[in-house]
Amino acid sequence: MKRGRNLIFLKDVAALGLTAFGGPQAHMAMMLRLLVDKRRYLTAADLLEITALCQILPGPTSTQTITAIGFRLGGPNLAYLTLLVWMLPSVCFMTAAGLTISYLDKDQVARLVQFVQPVAIGFVAYSAYKISEKVIHTKTSVGIMVVSALLVYRFQLPWLMPILLLAGGSLTTFRYQKMPREQTIPLQIEWSNFLLWLGVFVSAALLGSYTKLLPVRLFENFYRNGSLVFGGGQVLAPLFYTEFVEFKHYLTNKEFLSGLGLVQAMPGPNFSFASYIGALAMRQTGSGMSGQLLGAMVGAAGIFMPGTLLIFFLIRFWDQLKRYRVIKASLEGINAVSAGLVCAATFLLYHPLPETPVNLGLIVVTFLLLLWERVPSYVIVGTALLAGAIF
Repeated sequence: MKRGRNLIFLKDVAALGLTAFGGPQAHMAMMLRLLVDKRRYLTAADLLEITALCQILPGPTSTQTITAIGFRLGGPNLAYLTLLVWMLPSVCFMTAAGLTISYLDKDQVARLVQFVQPVAIGFVAYSAYKISEKVIHTKTSVGIMVVSALLVYRFQLPWLMPILLLAGGSLTTFRYQKMPREQTIPLQIEWSNFLLWLGVFVSAALLGSYTKLLPVRLFENFYRNGSLVFGGGQVLAPLFYTEFVEFKHYLTNKEFLSGLGLVQAMPGPNFSFASYIGALAMRQTGSGMSGQLLGAMVGAAGIFMPGTLLIFFLIRFWDQLKRYRVIKASLEGINAVSAGLVCAATFLLYHPLPETPVNLGLIVVTFLLLLWERVPSYVIVGTALLAGAIF
């Protein structure tokens, strides 16, 4: 029975990996719809709790979230398979793009994704509505949600998100006496994944400096970025541009912008952009397609590994930790901040779009279709891509 459920879960993860467009906030909307509302693998509060935990950590939030869900359902083995199934489609797509970029035109990419962007915002708006409906129940949580949304909207800084999550949790911690007592057990912390993360971090830096081999240096570059960056794929873009275009000249400005446009149109994690850059960076070695494939694999491994090791470290004792009333009380504030972040994301993603009746209409129609719950997410996104190809 459990094995059959795990296979169904991996099938659902594969469906998300092929259809989850729009970045972490839109990914959460799709996870909420499929994993919570339809399959009931976990509750909406559980999903928000895991997402908030992942947002405190550096790395790809949606990847860490779905990997942590796999860990809770089936332990480490299912978690590793979940990670592989989730990231593989996007990494393969972006690797192929890196191998064929000279044949692509930036204007063609822009036309292809022109309708995907407002559809993705519709997903984010739906996520904000559903999450707020399910986790906001007190005046305190309403206030925290509104203030968090306003601050994130006004100050678009990656380090602000983990600070707000910690602050929101601290505010509601003082209400711990209202929480029912639960039997607590001493924390049993396994340090192996944390030590492995730190060991790889130091070893990659030393090996890159000593060997001067480009694949090793690429792995170190991506591992370092994946270890230190908060805020998701949108935050990685300016860092990647500065390091790989302006400083190291591994790819041109046009190639970078084409890849950035493509990754927005791809399903799955935006961190797969690293596989695209890795493939292009290896051109200078003269090793041909095999070298570029190596660069893509090194990029994917480097960018996804640190966040995975860190969430594996925390998720093992998180269920023990949240039994304490202080921690349980903090979850109200953490969930409220998470809801505020998604609300702010709706407006932040909308502003760069041209304010046309078509874009506004697509957002509204997507929102209503998701509320109707009769049209699969991949049909909505696929229709938007097809319309971009035609028009």
